[in-house]
Amino acid sequence: MLSRIFIQNFALIDSLEITLNKGLQVITGETGAGKSIILGALRLILGERADSKFIQNSETKSIVEAEFHLNDGFKNFFEENDLDFEKHTVIRREILPTGKSRAFVNDVPTTLDTLKNLSSQLIDIHSQFESSHLFEEEYQFKIIDGLSANKKLILDYQKEFAEYKKLQKDLRDLKKQLSEGNKESDYKSFLLNELLEANLDEVDLEDLQNSINKNENAEAITENLSQIFAKLDREEIGMLDSFNEIKSKLSKVASLSHEFSLLNQRLEENFLEFKDIIFELQNESEKIETNPEVLFELNAKLNRINSLFLKHQAKSISELKEIRDQLSGEQSGFAELEHYISEIEKKISDSEKLLERDAAELSKNRKKSIPIFIKKTETLLKQLGLEKAKIEVELSDTAVFNDFGKEQIQLLFQANSGFPLKPIQTAISGGERSRVMLSIKKLMAENAELPTLILDEIDTGVSGKVAQEMGNVMQEMAKDMQLIVITHLAQVAAKGDNNYKVLKEDVSGRTQSTIIPLNHKEKLEEIAQLLSGSKITDAALKQAEELMK
Repeated sequence: MLSRIFIQNFALIDSLEITLNKGLQVITGETGAGKSIILGALRLILGERADSKFIQNSETKSIVEAEFHLNDGFKNFFEENDLDFEKHTVIRREILPTGKSRAFVNDVPTTLDTLKNLSSQLIDIHSQFESSHLFEEEYQFKIIDGLSANKKLILDYQKEFAEYKKLQKDLRDLKKQLSEGNKESDYKSFLLNELLEANLDEVDLEDLQNSINKNENAEAITENLSQIFAKLDREEIGMLDSFNEIKSKLSKVASLSHEFSLLNQRLEENFLEFKDIIFELQNESEKIETNPEVLFELNAKLNRINSLFLKHQAKSISELKEIRDQLSGEQSGFAELEHYISEIEKKISDSEKLLERDAAELSKNRKKSIPIFIKKTETLLKQLGLEKAKIEVELSDTAVFNDFGKEQIQLLFQANSGFPLKPIQTAISGGERSRVMLSIKKLMAENAELPTLILDEIDTGVSGKVAQEMGNVMQEMAKDMQLIVITHLAQVAAKGDNNYKVLKEDVSGRTQSTIIPLNHKEKLEEIAQLLSGSKITDAALKQAEELMK
């Protein structure tokens, strides 16, 4: 229940504080007195956008506070959102001169989203300008689901549907990514095959170049080696024979004089090394062959490597290996992408089964409640002077899921007998709209856990007996909830358990709006004024007294 409103430095309001009670709370006041300003301030409590243009004194902040009496059922919400739960909870919005705004719950700073979630459970403001909501599919589903006890089911369904839409988006994105990747996949696969065929792990560029040089110069190498071997093995004056003779003679000298032993040893070691070199030269020379096919293959391999360097703008074998590994990873990435797509398609299929089940249950419950809705609404409309009015609810299946299941809804209406029912947005007049809206609000109030409902001039366009009946309906609604009504009708004002008047007056040369509670005598005079205008007559007072009785 909304127990207190405090507004400071907001539009025409310098400072305003009012205490509200249970039951039917009626607010009256002349047009332009500031009723809409108070509602505008309350909408800040609902989390609506703040604007610095509403600050009266631009040198200080604007403050709007609303105090609510809460039951223990709200404790979980407060705990989940790190808020301090108090049975007398104060929600405050502050608008700073800079235009920035802040939100607090029991002096704890909070986000606008949290504020909206909380305040939407505490208060509902309906103005005459919002009657067009009646024409919206979302609102029509809300009406029927309220009667169908679909509250938890629709929340579960919409949570699953939100996940379903996310999965569908993810699937579209992945398929697009795969499609774009496939456009380049063939070319990248070709590049990868080129690199794989080059056997880069077995390539030593320096060895390859040496092998080519060796093969290209095989004849020159063979010729020079042949000349070396010829000099070594030449009869009588060959180098090996000469070397052996020198070694033999030095060995004799070393045996005669110890001073030559070290030199003899060194010559012996070098001779062995020399012989080993000659042996290896002979081995290598035997391997050398002039084979054009081998040379062609080696050059082809080198040309392939150089071509890969040029194509990939690489400078080394290691860089080519990195490019190869990257391409290989991308190819395996496509396989992973296809696997992810398959997994998401499976999740979508599972989600569709859940949605089908919940959508069928929602539809079943709605169809059960529609006759109840029709009967109760038409009964209320008769009470409000629309004796011939007929209303119908049309549900039609859809091919795809939506926010409310797998069907569409349309309210059909006709105020007069003998005419076909038409979509309510084309069949309803202004005066009928307020009565239909009040009837529906009453039904919704019966089934919603909404402590406070504010009706802003919902009775516009009616008078006489209908106005009296609207007051009766509001009075009945207020038995089970706090109902705050802003009205210009005496018949409605007379039903108030508590009455308040919004006034506009000059204070120190500045126009200010305020609100005051009315005692019995002031309430009587206010109702009489609503009946007779600015001048209160005895007849109006008498009629006002009758209305209050």
